[in-house]
Amino acid sequence: MLTLTSIWTTVLLAAAVALGPLATDMYLPALPQIGSDFGTGTDQVQLTLSLYMAGFAIAQLICGPLADRFGRKPIMIGGFVLFALASIGCALATNIETLILCRFLQALGGSAGPVLGRAAIRDIYTPREAAKILAILASIMALAPAIAPTIGGFLVTGLGWSSIFLALGGYALVMAVVVAFGIPEPMRPENRQTLKLCSLLRNYRKIGTDVSFLGYTLTNALTFSGLFAFLSGSSFVLIDFLGVAPEHFGLYFALMVAGFVTGNLFAVRLGSMLVPDQILVRGLVIAVAGGSLMAGLALSEVYNVWAVILPQALFMVGTGMVLPQTMAGAMANFPRMAGSASALFGFVQMALAAGAGMLVGHLHDGTSLVMAVVIATCACAALASYLLLVQRHPAAGFEPQGVSAQ
Repeated sequence: MLTLTSIWTTVLLAAAVALGPLATDMYLPALPQIGSDFGTGTDQVQLTLSLYMAGFAIAQLICGPLADRFGRKPIMIGGFVLFALASIGCALATNIETLILCRFLQALGGSAGPVLGRAAIRDIYTPREAAKILAILASIMALAPAIAPTIGGFLVTGLGWSSIFLALGGYALVMAVVVAFGIPEPMRPENRQTLKLCSLLRNYRKIGTDVSFLGYTLTNALTFSGLFAFLSGSSFVLIDFLGVAPEHFGLYFALMVAGFVTGNLFAVRLGSMLVPDQILVRGLVIAVAGGSLMAGLALSEVYNVWAVILPQALFMVGTGMVLPQTMAGAMANFPRMAGSASALFGFVQMALAAGAGMLVGHLHDGTSLVMAVVIATCACAALASYLLLVQRHPAAGFEPQGVSAQ
């Protein structure tokens, strides 16, 4: 079994966390085909994505406290098994309602990986170290969305969309075995929390009323919502509107992921020269520039693949710089409640992202305009959240003017 601080432990945690983006990105090329097979519109098909995110958000509020009580590993393993069973249900679905239900159940299990992966990093490292490790983890994890749409495109073309869910179920079972036998329990016994309802509510109240936590969480969630707006609308824009073949969708998607990895690498490199606050504001400015450029081109009726992909790649450079800093900052003040803090953080992130996705699906006009405007709006709102909350209330032990969290 690996040591907690081993780079391979980080790699395995990244692989566990990657189940989340795999479950959303791998089947993006299949969305138009699913709609055609079930005879449903864009808004109904998009619900398989948005309700997945809603279930993901709700489940984190449950698995976080459970992990604070029983440890990270058993909850993560149970989540992977549930995800695998729900994936089989998705593959066997014969109508859109069944698929939506199984996607929701899939989300309940899939939430364990990301929420407990973040908590494990906070268990192992200090807040400043965690920002660097999360950036490294995000870079490794970015391999999933880089290759997932390409794999999904070939699967849907060669074997049909149900094969995508069978592949996801197999991956989840492999990760259950890897976590069980490859990673030590990262949570210290003395940090275990009670499951009494009054204690849980008291913990969530303490976390949710911390202005620093709210600032980092909202900045992260709004930036992530811009990313999810792209995930929700990109297959319809690129495949249906701009004529990209499903098997080629992933190639364009990989350029966006390359932007995200570039932002992660910038964050890691700048971590030794700048404080997290300086990295964060630079990332937000880049994200606003990318979102505004895409919206400006769409408003000018410039409709082609590069008018979507290149601005989104720029947005993703900023996102890759923002997300690790805000994740680490949100949990910096709560070393003894990392599971609950990560759960509430994830709930807000996924709830806002689901809302952005539903907005794109509901207002989609057959062009890239709605998607682009939502991305730009989310980026600007994230910058406003930083200026109004994070800049005024940085996390203690994370920014230099703070004191190390105990």
